[in-house]
Amino acid sequence: MNVEQIKAKLKSSEYDFLRVNKNLCTNIILLTLGGSHAYGMDKAGSDLDVRGLALNSKEEILLGTDFEQVVNVDTDTTVYSFNKMIQLLTSNNPNTIEILGCKPEHYLHLSAIGKELLDNRKMFLSKICIHTFGGYAGSQLRRMENKAARTVGQAQNEAYILKSISNAKYDFKNRYFPHNDSDVNLYIDKAVQEGYDSEIFMDVNLQHYPLRDWTGMWNEMKAIVVSYNKMGKRNEKAISHDKLGKHMAHLIRLYMMCIDILEKEEIITYRAEEHDLLMSIRNGEYLDSSSLPVSAFYDLLNEYEKRFDYAKNNTSLPDIPDHKRINEFKMYVNEKIVKGAV
Repeated sequence: MNVEQIKAKLKSSEYDFLRVNKNLCTNIILLTLGGSHAYGMDKAGSDLDVRGLALNSKEEILLGTDFEQVVNVDTDTTVYSFNKMIQLLTSNNPNTIEILGCKPEHYLHLSAIGKELLDNRKMFLSKICIHTFGGYAGSQLRRMENKAARTVGQAQNEAYILKSISNAKYDFKNRYFPHNDSDVNLYIDKAVQEGYDSEIFMDVNLQHYPLRDWTGMWNEMKAIVVSYNKMGKRNEKAISHDKLGKHMAHLIRLYMMCIDILEKEEIITYRAEEHDLLMSIRNGEYLDSSSLPVSAFYDLLNEYEKRFDYAKNNTSLPDIPDHKRINEFKMYVNEKIVKGAV
């Protein structure tokens, strides 16, 4: 399905909600492609995902309310509110920051304010992407490993868990009572648990620390550990639907996108240069006869992990986004709405 066909489809009754929903209609400032179409990894039968952005109303701005997002499950469409999107972009959320880096022709609707947002996208970029993309890539790797029903070795599995928890911990300082990194130290050592070669241990030294904040962090770490076991229950179904290659391709794509952000300070959602490689992975060319990833895939993954590590250690991005500029842009847009200039 080409872009013109997609635009025609959006005019059908199936997408009438875009025109009649009170939070959308004339408030929409951006509509674009999401998922495989956005990455250039679609093939015959790929679902059409639509992502968008709509301004908050005058009432919401003055009353401090927010519709946050409108989701239409039947068409796999999600349209975020302006205020919610600014929050997600500031946190370098991979699923939303990609909306700012689509091919020009993939913007199905783009208002003047929508274009201003795209022109100012660099204000959101920061080293936070190391941890958001890293955490997302880690979860994608867990999904891939479990869906392949592949035994990676208990020690390697433990290393994946620790890496995922480390990425999650980076954001703890923004959501929980502050503490020094050394106060909660996680590391791998020789196992004491029967049946394990190695396992994660922890040294905790927290004094006068709020119990509820500690239980919050503990529950998040526990959820990561538990997720490894839960995902394995869906292995057989995933393989029968040829989804393993798709997970493998998206894992590599995540590294590609984040490396671009770190090295070039650019968001490049459509992977034109790597299209053939990504499609070969998605189409199963890196799977053996038993539907397990071949060693060449892990060599490729290791190469991108090394590039990612180098990029994160040598990037010139700031530690945090340009909050002053972001807030000024948010106020500028919302002031125009309140004054009826939009």
